[in-house]
Amino acid sequence: MSADGTWKLSMQTPLGERKATLALQSSGGALTGKLTGEEGNATDIYDGKLSGNAASWKADIKSPMPLTLAFTATVDGNKIAGTVSAPVGSWPFTGSK
Repeated sequence: MSADGTWKLSMQTPLGERKATLALQSSGGALTGKLTGEEGNATDIYDGKLSGNAASWKADIKSPMPLTLAFTATVDGNKIAGTVSAPVGSWPFTGSK
């Protein structure tokens, strides 16, 4: 199961739907990449892990407010889905390549 590639994400946040692009690259069990918000703000992901089809990573965003987002996901072919957790709550996200 490859998490590598560019994913179009949709997050159902308390502020409504937010879209982002996630570029992932795996090496062994490590996951690196970049999360780019719909406004064009990009940030590197960190603490990325990949085990089988289970993936997790964190990203520090600035918009709409400064937050650390913690993602847990399951990769299924060209689809990805999971949960985003932040100090203000958690919400589901989905995506595709």
